[in-house]
Amino acid sequence: MKLLTKELLTKFEKQPQEDVSDDTKVIAHYFNPTGSGDWYAIEYDPQDKIFFGLAHITDAEFGTWSLDELESYTGAFGLGIERDLHFRPMSVRELKTKYNIEW
Repeated sequence: MKLLTKELLTKFEKQPQEDVSDDTKVIAHYFNPTGSGDWYAIEYDPQDKIFFGLAHITDAEFGTWSLDELESYTGAFGLGIERDLHFRPMSVRELKTKYNIEW
């Protein structure tokens, strides 16, 4: 599965380049279909191929991760990280509420 489409790149490009606030939109959700791991992408730097957002593997925390890391991961049964095709963009506020975290 393609983790980063032209449509998603366009959405990331249109994301305001200001400080992330509670009203900022989360653009994409990636997950490990055979284990723990959820990544909610808010920003993407195409030059360095780095996302910023919330990663939840054992604990939820905001930070960065690379597209290359997601693409190179191979889990159980040879399955890699998937993009949530049914993800409904949400605000950072909604994401923080979902994981009961402060920023």
